Amino acid sequence: MTAEIARINPAQLHATPGYHHITIVETGRTAFLAGQCPLDRSGVLVGPGDLDAQIDQVAVNAITALSVVGARPDRVVRSVIYVVSGDVAVLGAAWRRLTGSVMGPAFTSASTLLGVAQLGFPGQLIEVDLTAALFG
Repeated sequence: MTAEIARINPAQLHATPGYHHITIVETGRTAFLAGQCPLDRSGVLVGPGDLDAQIDQVAVNAITALSVVGARPDRVVRSVIYVVSGDVAVLGAAWRRLTGSVMGPAFTSASTLLGVAQLGFPGQLIEVDLTAALFG
């Protein structure tokens, strides 16, 4: 199969801080990854209350999950990022750390960043849902 992912930012829409308004996948299979939490291999929350440490763990977990299905961050076609905060500065810092991580290319596609009141584990500050296109 030929791998083709088109990422588009129409001139008629506002500029973005790195993501694209539209992502089109021409062919292939799709992998839907469960929310990647900042848990280590034994299921222990990494860095309770430490957003940077949790982002780093989420990136490691996401790379692992993608590699199991033969995908890379540049094959992610949709992401939703949940951060426990209503502070725009905190959300922006989380976005910058994610886009600067090994998972950075994943966030150039259609992406949504949400501030939320709470996530599933006490002390958890971030979770990332990913959809990836699989080819060949």
